[in-house]
Amino acid sequence: MRVRDAETKDIPRLIALLQQVLELHAKIRPDIFISGTTKYGIPELEEILRDKNRPVYVAVDDRDTVMGYAMCALEEVTGQVNMVPHKALYLDDLCVDDSLRGQGTGRLLFDHVKQEAKRLGCAVITLNVWEGNESAHAFYQNAGMRIRKTMMELPVP
Repeated sequence: MRVRDAETKDIPRLIALLQQVLELHAKIRPDIFISGTTKYGIPELEEILRDKNRPVYVAVDDRDTVMGYAMCALEEVTGQVNMVPHKALYLDDLCVDDSLRGQGTGRLLFDHVKQEAKRLGCAVITLNVWEGNESAHAFYQNAGMRIRKTMMELPVP
């Protein structure tokens, strides 16, 4: 198993994995996520794969079959008088095929993201995890991440 940059040939597999992520989120928050949809479609993925500021990495097996992905976005915090300027790598999405979880693919992808963040001169890796996604919370905490801030909500009847 190895990690490489995603290519346009990977889009069908990325969409299949995006569907898995969406269904997980739709089970946790059906008030927000619509089952049967995906976060990105083919045109959006084609655009993302062309954008050097939105790197996408895929874990592949020895036949080059995509087993999981990590979608990222470079962010620069500058020009704010109350914040230290810095570069961050935002981990927009990390998914391992649900039939392959627990075999080290997610850790391999996350370790690659850490290496890339360092190579790109980032001071921090950030991400969001939906409340109720306990396996993701545990995965990222085991990988050394800690809570930076908490977003709260109050549904208005």
